[in-house]
Amino acid sequence: MWQSLLQKLVKFLDPKLDKYRVKKSEAKYTPKTLEDFIGVIQRTPKSVLSQKERERLAAVMSFESRKVGDLMVPKDKMVFVKDKEVLGPLVLDKLYKSGFTNFPVVNIKGKVKGIIHTEALNALEIKKTDLAEKYLDRKVFYLNTEDSLDSAVREIERTNSYYFLVLDENKDLAGFFTIQMLLDYLIG
Repeated sequence: MWQSLLQKLVKFLDPKLDKYRVKKSEAKYTPKTLEDFIGVIQRTPKSVLSQKERERLAAVMSFESRKVGDLMVPKDKMVFVKDKEVLGPLVLDKLYKSGFTNFPVVNIKGKVKGIIHTEALNALEIKKTDLAEKYLDRKVFYLNTEDSLDSAVREIERTNSYYFLVLDENKDLAGFFTIQMLLDYLIG
């Protein structure tokens, strides 16, 4: 008796529930591979996912394969300070105009002795006779051009530093890398 009543109820309600059912064409699609996921992103209308958001997703998705060398500022674009250089108005002007906030200090042979941070220069009253070596931070941290960005994140956490000199495969200076570069890459 109950079965019969239940069957009649289902037969009556079934067509009325059609409008609430998800049609196969509207069913949610779950990508099975990374390529499938990228395809979904590419097909998503720009009204839903802006170009900037697409770039962020691409950056996050390629994070594991990117290297420090891909993001670093190369050596030829760096601004160096000589350890015996007087931090007078001309030198300070050159440093500030560079747009950088950290400067490797090198000796006469070009060997890095430390880093000058502009915050140290801002906080102190520099005399026209002060040498660069007076303000240098001797703690220098290094990464390699082939280090992964994941490796760089671990080094940032381990050292609590935000500025790294980058060495190439021959252990020669190749450039510098900062936490800001990493953040710019990830969030634009």
